[in-house]
Amino acid sequence: MIYLDHAATTSISDEALEVYQKVAKNYFGNASSMHDKGSGAEQILEASKKTIASTLNARPKDIFFTSGASESSFLAIYSLLKACEGKHIITTPIEHSSVRNIFIKLEQEGYEVSVVSVDKYGRVDVDELKSLVRDDTALASIQHVNSEIGTIQDLETIGEFLHSKKILLHSDCVQSYGRIPLNVQLLNVDSISISGHKIYGPKGIGAVWMNPKVNWKPVFPDSDNQKKFKPGTADVPSIAAFATAAKKINQNASSEQERIASFRKKLIAELERLPFDHEIIEHPKRSVPNILGLRFPGMEGQFLMLESNHAGLAISTGSACQVGSDKPNKTMTAIGKDGQEAREFIRLSFGKENSEEQIPQIIQKMNGILERHFDKVNQYRE
Repeated sequence: MIYLDHAATTSISDEALEVYQKVAKNYFGNASSMHDKGSGAEQILEASKKTIASTLNARPKDIFFTSGASESSFLAIYSLLKACEGKHIITTPIEHSSVRNIFIKLEQEGYEVSVVSVDKYGRVDVDELKSLVRDDTALASIQHVNSEIGTIQDLETIGEFLHSKKILLHSDCVQSYGRIPLNVQLLNVDSISISGHKIYGPKGIGAVWMNPKVNWKPVFPDSDNQKKFKPGTADVPSIAAFATAAKKINQNASSEQERIASFRKKLIAELERLPFDHEIIEHPKRSVPNILGLRFPGMEGQFLMLESNHAGLAISTGSACQVGSDKPNKTMTAIGKDGQEAREFIRLSFGKENSEEQIPQIIQKMNGILERHFDKVNQYRE
C-alpha cells in the first residue's frame, strides 16, 4: 500500500524505536526516585528536554511532556486561563477537533467564546479578530498549520496584536513542528502543543512549551511543587524516543520539505492530465508542501477514500478525529464551500515513505477509480 496519510500519523523511525527499546530495558526507574535507577531515568528525561527545547529555541525548564497533543492543548489552555480573570476567549472554525472540544467544554463552564472567520484559503481575518477583542478577552487559540489544507497562520502578527491587548495566545503546532522552523522567541505565543507520532516518534507522547514570561497555574495542583505541569510518572522511554525523532526531523526539515515540494509539484502536474474536474485547495503562498487538499466534483470524498483503500492507496477525508462523521468537513465549510463540496474533500499528506517513483502508480489507481465512478454516473443519467 502507498501511504499518503502522514498528517494523521507516521511510522516510528528505526532510530526512535531503538532508543525506546534501550531506555525501556535499561532505564526503567521512576525519574522522581532518589536511587541510581531513578537518577539514570531523570538524566535521560532532562537530556530529552534539552533536545526538544533546542528545536524551539526555548529553555529546557519550560518544556513539559504529556500523553500527546490533545492533552497538551487541554492542559496549556486551562493552565493559562486559571491565571486569568477574563471570561471571553477566541478561536477559529478550523481548529483540530481536540481544541474545538476544549472550547465547547469551556463554554459550558461559563466562558463566552467568539469564533473568528477565515478567508477562502483558511487564513484568519485579522481585522475581524481585532473587532472581536473585548476588555474581558483572556485568551485566543489559533492553529499554526491547518491539518487538512496546510495553510500557515501568521502567528507573529496575530500574537503581536493580542499581546498589545494583554491577551494570551495558544497555538496547536502539531502540523508545523518538524516541517517549518519554530522559534518560540519570535512567534509571539504563550504556549504551543506538539506531538511525537506526527514526526516518526511513538504514539502517546507529546509536549507543551509554556512562555516563562506569563503566569499560569497547573490544572492539577501539587502541594510539593506549585509549578509541576501535570501529575504522574514520566514515560521516559517514549520521551527519549520522541526527542530522538524530533532531533532528526528538525535537522533534515529544510531538505526534506524541498524534496516533498518537488514530489507534490510532479503529482499535481500528473493530476492535471486526468480527464476529470478537480480543485486543489491551498493557499498560493502560505502553506506546507506535505499536505494536499483537493476535491473531485461529483464524487464523495468518503467513497473515494474507501475505493482508494481497496486499490492500495491510504488517503483520508481530513483530520483523523473527524473521519467517519456524516457531517460536512468543517474546514471546507469554514472556507466557504457548501455541504456537497465539503463532502467531496480528500486529503493527501506526504512523508519520507513517498518517492517520485510512486507517482505513476498513484495516478493510475486514482484514474481507474474516477473512471469507473463517472462511467456509472453517466450510465445512470442516460
